[in-house]
Amino acid sequence: MIALQITSMKQFMNHLLVADTFEPFLLEEAVISTASTFTIDGHVNKEFYDDDDNLSSDQIREFRPWGELKGLCFNLMKGKRTPLFFRFVLHLMPEKAAALLEKENCDVAPSEIRALAINIRYDGSKAMLTTGTAYHTFLLSKEPDAIWDRAMRKYLDGKGIEYEEL
Repeated sequence: MIALQITSMKQFMNHLLVADTFEPFLLEEAVISTASTFTIDGHVNKEFYDDDDNLSSDQIREFRPWGELKGLCFNLMKGKRTPLFFRFVLHLMPEKAAALLEKENCDVAPSEIRALAINIRYDGSKAMLTTGTAYHTFLLSKEPDAIWDRAMRKYLDGKGIEYEEL
């Protein structure tokens, strides 16, 4: 796990809410506090879909893609005043997480990993991005954490997102 403080808020918010930078992620949860506090649960209600939708089980994920909900989040935040607070919990899409771990020859099978996640938290003055790895069961290996931390730094660097590691 690493904690990264975002050093250019305007640039980061453009990447988060306008650009496609975070499209490879799924939204677990969003909390946005402006004049009111809004909570978005990113879990998919599978019972919403019926057989007429012709969706395979792999098309119905556990969480909604960030790209489908970022516009809603943007609309809740836009205006003259900055939000008092926000928090987003995003998971790298499972197929992308598995590909990353396999590419890095990880000693843990991708099926043992529940999620490679990032938590983005804004406290009214600064934003922090924290990485995390969720496992299905206890594992001694910390290699997936190290792979995810390196990959996130490389990803942010590649997108030109400025940060300071804490």
